[in-house]
Amino acid sequence: MQISKLSKAERQEIVDAAKKILAIKHRAGQTMASPDATRDYLQIRLAEYKNEVFGVMFLDNLCRIVAIRELFQGTVNSASVHPRVVVQQAMEHNAAAVVFFHNHPSGVAEPSRADEMITRRLREALALVDVRTLDHFVVSSTDSVSFAERGLL
Repeated sequence: MQISKLSKAERQEIVDAAKKILAIKHRAGQTMASPDATRDYLQIRLAEYKNEVFGVMFLDNLCRIVAIRELFQGTVNSASVHPRVVVQQAMEHNAAAVVFFHNHPSGVAEPSRADEMITRRLREALALVDVRTLDHFVVSSTDSVSFAERGLL
């Protein structure tokens, strides 16, 4: 199949079908299959957003998904993230671990210094209530970066 020959409607149907398939793989009760599967899911989920969105995957002790929540909406280049809200949500979902994610609508998935700092603050806050931070993905429509793979956690 040549993607360039597909109509806009046909391409959108494919994207919608991919979102549905990946949502099934990442629904509550499912184990996170791999960092690559999570990366693919997040890239498709966030690819069309025009503003930054920061979210959290809440996991149980066996790394099964409890919930996936987009907690903060921002502008084209930033989103305010509040550790108190993240900790409250982790407690509400009885999470044992979390994976953070946010998009960069600019198309550049490279983490900023601010991204590193908020990840550190969130990790420290969650550690106080025994919730582990497993990763933080920064995604764009064409790329993604894992903090864990980069050694930033």
